[in-house]
Amino acid sequence: MNYLVLIIFILSIKGCTHLDETALYIDNLENENNISYKHVNNYGSYIPPMCYTKLKEKHKVYNACYSCHTRGKHPNFINDTILQKEYSFPKKMMKNPYLNLFKDKSKKALLLSDDAILTYVNKSNYFDDNRLIILRKNLPKKWFGYKPDCYFNFDSNGFDRDTENKYTLWRAFRYYPFLGTFWPTNGSTDDVMIRLDKNFSLDKNKKFNINIYTINLAIVEANIKQKDIPINLVDETNYGVDLDGDGKIAQARKIFYSSSFKISYVGYAKELLAKKKIHLVSGLFPLNTEFLHSVRYLILKNNHVTSAKRMKELRYTKKTYWKNYAQLKQLADEELRESTMNQSKYPPLKVYRGDFKKGFDNNLGWIYQGFIEDRQGVLRPQTNEETLSCMGCHSAIGATTDTIFSFARKFEGVNERNNNFGWNHWSQKDLKGVKDRKLSYKIDGVKTKNILEYTFYLKQSMGNEFRDNQEINKKFFNKDNIPIDSEINKIKDDVSYLLMPSKQRALELDKAYKTIVEEQSFINGRDSNMKPIKTAYKDVNSSSTGVKRIITQSLQ
Repeated sequence: MNYLVLIIFILSIKGCTHLDETALYIDNLENENNISYKHVNNYGSYIPPMCYTKLKEKHKVYNACYSCHTRGKHPNFINDTILQKEYSFPKKMMKNPYLNLFKDKSKKALLLSDDAILTYVNKSNYFDDNRLIILRKNLPKKWFGYKPDCYFNFDSNGFDRDTENKYTLWRAFRYYPFLGTFWPTNGSTDDVMIRLDKNFSLDKNKKFNINIYTINLAIVEANIKQKDIPINLVDETNYGVDLDGDGKIAQARKIFYSSSFKISYVGYAKELLAKKKIHLVSGLFPLNTEFLHSVRYLILKNNHVTSAKRMKELRYTKKTYWKNYAQLKQLADEELRESTMNQSKYPPLKVYRGDFKKGFDNNLGWIYQGFIEDRQGVLRPQTNEETLSCMGCHSAIGATTDTIFSFARKFEGVNERNNNFGWNHWSQKDLKGVKDRKLSYKIDGVKTKNILEYTFYLKQSMGNEFRDNQEINKKFFNKDNIPIDSEINKIKDDVSYLLMPSKQRALELDKAYKTIVEEQSFINGRDSNMKPIKTAYKDVNSSSTGVKRIITQSLQ
């Protein structure tokens, strides 16, 4: 009996040691960076800074809001187009909390020389000199959230491998950068990796097979985009699945999509699907799908601007529970009912469960978590308030597909040499030569086909939500803000002409953001503006944005 008590006591001490290790780790970060992990000053931080944009300017009204606030594509039942016309904020949020928008960062930023900022951003804060993941080493042993395990060691098909050359199952993909905020010319470069549950990489004997994983990823892509997806030639007889929907088990060069055609996964996932242990539902990712998203500084390489080694942020999400169509529709109806009931009042603050250790639940099946630079430039977990900022864009808005922006925008080519090949990393092939894509829009209910996406957004917003990108303004508009057609036409065949900044602007953006890192003032806004933004409200004094025409974006 005494021995049993002793063993229990020892185990309890061991457990307390782990708990103390985590507490000590967080205490040190709080003290060194003058931040609080648990305290939340702004429970409305899920509303992003760009929502405070003044859309009226002189006699013109701009509209960048349509890019996020649109009619969702089934099974995204959200239709938040009304937010193009209204500032629908909780009362407390009518006062803009993002004070960094109004700071003049130029004096502090320009104390940094060009050489100093280039040295800083060219030093990895993800890997040490032995290519070991720094954050993985720094996090406490018993860390309940995500521990970084992507080695950014991608083969020609985008598959990541660890230090022992084993597949991590992370796969990088290239995509059309989302409008405005995620254009490099507006502050940062980024990349995205996807990983499916391990079961999708196993053959029927439960052995790893990269070809099976490749096919299942293509099936997920077709299912998410709800369209046929081209693939390299596959012998269907190896898998017993009609992939191209021609009614035969033979050769396939595409994954066929139809809402009435019941395709199956291949390998062990095929067996699990037959037993209804995994999902294959149109427009929704299967359970345990993960995304990893690094946000990076800009750097000069081979005489042009590209992604730096240093990360500003590392963002992570995982689908941890299932919501079916009926549940998703109910949530969308509740959102609509809430906005309708509060037309003459302020809507209430939304509530999201979770914390910085495990991530926040977006109420739609996904957990979101993030890491950001500390004062010394080392990646640390985001605080509760910093993490809460992920929720607004990755919950109930019309622009996402199962709350994800990037994957539905993935390039679809199969030839590795072509610009439209999607399965690789930006470090292997950049945006140079990527054509602007054609989409359909509804403007006040009237459908307009074959509109060039980036060109259209540029004319609606002058390049970003705040219209403060002077380089874009001078390049594509005259002094009266009239588009210069000869310049805008160049975007059609090469979007990098619009999306990539000059070397000088890249340096200024890096320096401006570095001032926020030194202050650790992320909760006041993370935008890389050098000068105060004049087109953002400090206090919203009217619910009307001034927008008259509703633009609904086609999601393809």
